[in-house]
Amino acid sequence: MNKQSRPILTVGSMAFDSVSTPSGKADHVLGGSVNYFSLAASLFTPIKIVAVVGEDFPKEHLHFLSKRNVDVTGVQIVPGKTFHWVGEYDTNLNEAKTLATALNVFEHFDPKLPATHVDCPIVFLANIDPKLQIAVLNQVKNHELVAMDSMNFWITGKPDELKETLKRVDLLCINEKEAFLLSGEKSLEKAAKKIQKMGPSNIIIKRGEYGSALFTPTGIFLAPACLVEEVIDPTGAGDSFAGAVVGYLAESGGSREMMKKDPAGWDHLLRRAVINGTVMASFTIQDFSINRLKTLTLEELMKRKEHFIKMLSVGA
Repeated sequence: MNKQSRPILTVGSMAFDSVSTPSGKADHVLGGSVNYFSLAASLFTPIKIVAVVGEDFPKEHLHFLSKRNVDVTGVQIVPGKTFHWVGEYDTNLNEAKTLATALNVFEHFDPKLPATHVDCPIVFLANIDPKLQIAVLNQVKNHELVAMDSMNFWITGKPDELKETLKRVDLLCINEKEAFLLSGEKSLEKAAKKIQKMGPSNIIIKRGEYGSALFTPTGIFLAPACLVEEVIDPTGAGDSFAGAVVGYLAESGGSREMMKKDPAGWDHLLRRAVINGTVMASFTIQDFSINRLKTLTLEELMKRKEHFIKMLSVGA
């Protein structure tokens, strides 16, 4: 972390996952957008989280997050059970099939920001009800950059609320199917341009094994996926991708003001952020749950990033 590191506020889910993939099964392991995002982003900058869990959530996990430069004082522990998702992947590892969802205490989640969290300069709204995302934005002050995620369920179920949220967002990070559904278009470029008109001037469209596409006001950047020998569990790859992207922006001085004053510099910064996100996701998928992220060091990330950039180079 450098002197420019600014804390990120993230609001989303902390959960238990039961996952089946061609590589095996993992039952009742830690999951949720906030866990993946925070562990990835905390390699770059301090994190403050707001979430809700039940009494069954392991205290040792909150202790571990605290040691990783994550402020967990905004985590509400309430009577009941923690959100539990059950899913499986077949040979198409780009898409999970949901078998069961038990919202439990998450069903009545009402994000209340502690006084210590309202002035975070960077805000990341993880994949939750857009009404809750708006509620968070109504509580924060003096923010310099807002990024968010969403999903098909909210795009089709609460389109009006989602579009209201998008008007207040600088960077949207969604997958290809979600981009097509939100825009009504069938090509990446048309979809991105239409979504940009909804509010977020910067769009990252995740494409699974095909990498990602970044659209800014001044350019387009295509990044391939970072190759690994074996994919164990893709769950959380998108959240950890976003964690590294937003974490890198926070560490490197990225802001709405920079976007306006130096569009070219902002474009280049976002491209580098996407590279960091791509490499981060490649670690996440190499084990179940947050297991690989728990041991990942910044040095390991930078070493793989160097190797990845060499693969992208065409030479002198």
